Amino acid sequence: MESIDRPPLVHCTTMPEVRVQIDALDDVLVPLLVQRISYMSQAARIKQHMHQVRDEARIQAIVDRVRKQTVDEGGEPAVVEAIYRGMMEACIAFEHREFVRLRNGSEAGAAP
Repeated sequence: MESIDRPPLVHCTTMPEVRVQIDALDDVLVPLLVQRISYMSQAARIKQHMHQVRDEARIQAIVDRVRKQTVDEGGEPAVVEAIYRGMMEACIAFEHREFVRLRNGSEAGAAP
């Protein structure tokens, strides 16, 4: 996996400066999120059954991993966990739709 160059942390003294830095981070995050979501399409293609789309063990493994990484980075693990849980729920919903779309609705009535 290629390394991502992180913009440096800048000490801001005004809200416009804060907003410029947040926008710069969003410029890095959005393409990564698009790439992450594209893997949901691949997962929907690979999985054989609708019930495989939601994997509670995998969700918890991701939460555990990002919480540890957040602590190691000196961040707020509860905040990052909340962000990741929201993102994962949106990705799971997308993957469900992709699963159905890829199968032309053949498993549309299957339980999640």
